Amino acid sequence: MRILFSILLLATNLTAKAQEPFPAITGERADGTSVELPKASSGRHAIICLAYGQKAGPALEDWYGPAYLRFVAEHGLFASDLDVDVYFVPLFVGLNKAGYGPTMKKLREQGDPDVEDRVVFLRGDADGLRDKLGLKDKETPYIFVVDPQGRIVHRTLGAFSDDKLDAIEEAASP
Repeated sequence: MRILFSILLLATNLTAKAQEPFPAITGERADGTSVELPKASSGRHAIICLAYGQKAGPALEDWYGPAYLRFVAEHGLFASDLDVDVYFVPLFVGLNKAGYGPTMKKLREQGDPDVEDRVVFLRGDADGLRDKLGLKDKETPYIFVVDPQGRIVHRTLGAFSDDKLDAIEEAASP
């Protein structure tokens, strides 16, 4: 009985935690335009992928291709027909702040406007964003599904996997 109660309590806490509002953040696209998340999704689900450590960068990039193909390009065997926005948010904090300009310049030179529109750069801790979202490990990316009302309905972290992408899709389904 005690184990069952503990499991129910844990499930309740995870559900309650998942329904918290996603804090408003304002970042910059490679073209210099400002974007406010999750407000920019205007009535649609948003998938917001955050990373703030150098080692998390490549892991975040591993998410880009599969998420793009499934939710944006809607291409391939596992393409989704969901109407969602996908954002990749590198957060430049501490010593990594120096990488803000060069990283943005590199993205501009890449020349793919569809990629540029989905990457939102943040410099600094964006008013305690790491604490508000529980971003404890700087070596791992964090992915949030935010509903049209701005509430977090799902979160995951770490390396890409098909199972995680399927769970994200399910959470973003109406």
